[in-house]
Amino acid sequence: MYDQRLALSVRVYRIMAYVTGTVLLVLCFIGIPLQVFANNLVIVKYVGTLHGMLYIVYIVTAFIMTRMVRMKIASVGTIVVLLAGTVPILTFVVERWVSRTYIDPALAAAQASGTPSAAVSG
Repeated sequence: MYDQRLALSVRVYRIMAYVTGTVLLVLCFIGIPLQVFANNLVIVKYVGTLHGMLYIVYIVTAFIMTRMVRMKIASVGTIVVLLAGTVPILTFVVERWVSRTYIDPALAAAQASGTPSAAVSG
């Protein structure tokens, strides 16, 4: 049962990391230049709001994932994971780092200790 919850939390975290990171890239590299150089506020207004809502979901899912893979609450790693959605491109880098350092070992340990569940591929 734990391995299924772990796999689900990892899957949702990865989805939210990539979605939040992509929306932030659109906001920073398309929306803000359009706002500054063309005085067009449409993308900043809507994509900025979308990113804000997605970031809240990202924070919740990332925190759940850090608990499931047993990262320390106040560690630098946990703080970096939670703040990764505020810096363009960082969500992609942090997701790969967390996968190699914490997620893959946690998934392997969960599958070795219990019944095999659906594997989470990255």
